[in-house]
Amino acid sequence: MSPRHLLRVTGSVELATLALMLLNIVTVHTPAVSRILGPVHGLAYALTVLAAALVMRRRHRVWLIALVPGVGGLLAARVAAPEPFATVSDVDL
Repeated sequence: MSPRHLLRVTGSVELATLALMLLNIVTVHTPAVSRILGPVHGLAYALTVLAAALVMRRRHRVWLIALVPGVGGLLAARVAAPEPFATVSDVDL
């Protein structure tokens, strides 16, 4: 698994667990759900920052963006991804 793919997966898990924890607080506030989702969210956050450090390659912006709680992993994966399209100057005519 590439570090960029790991960033996407852990970023998605981080965002999903954060959304579920906030939904739990707003609705029924079941302590058992908070006990389960809290550590999962913390682990996903830590893995996101570590994966961003692997992707970094002398670009500090990637792991600094990963430090943003909730959406940082997905934003860092987007910043770390290579350009999807070639520019006109890159194409040999």
